[in-house]
Amino acid sequence: MVTRTAVGKASTSIIAYRAPLGAAAQLGTLHAICCALPGIVSYHSPIRLDVAPTDWPSLCAEHHLCYVAVLERHGKNGNVARGVLQDFGLRGGAVASTVGHDSHNLLVAGDDEPSMRLAVETLRDCQGGVCVVRAGKLAALVRLPVAGLLSDERAPAVAAVMAALKVEWTALGCTLPFMGFNLIPLSVIPELRLTDRGLVLVNEMRALPLWKN
Repeated sequence: MVTRTAVGKASTSIIAYRAPLGAAAQLGTLHAICCALPGIVSYHSPIRLDVAPTDWPSLCAEHHLCYVAVLERHGKNGNVARGVLQDFGLRGGAVASTVGHDSHNLLVAGDDEPSMRLAVETLRDCQGGVCVVRAGKLAALVRLPVAGLLSDERAPAVAAVMAALKVEWTALGCTLPFMGFNLIPLSVIPELRLTDRGLVLVNEMRALPLWKN
């Protein structure tokens, strides 16, 4: 299940990073998670910023980025970690899942904060699952109320809603399939992962800041 208190507190500010752009402090390196098929291995993509960007949408468009966040959902500490995905392809909404391996926290990616918030709040309210938000509205939802991992419906019913979710997932432009997306927080597979404690450079088993000046 999704702990209502923990996720409820975190869902009010989940976008990747809200530091003001255009400041000298933002010159340096932005560490992005680069997505590649089949989605098992991700890559570390350091993006060198020699000229201060003026806004997040322009920065994301130039480098093919979207926002990603991992929210601790078990009521332990309420951690929220933020990052950016490169080449995920998502445009015009958000996707979220409570199946993020191995800690099964809530994983959400999107290109605008309202869509990401709607995705998180949808999974909070149904106590777990997978959803797609497109054009500001909930487009698809697979409810997984048993620990946020399993459905309590019959297999044919689950298959039908999962098929609908896959259609919307593709329509949003996501290059990774649903199961590949769920591996983004799995910090034992190379190369760069995002857990509720932040970015992890797996090959070196060390934490990495989103920005390095």
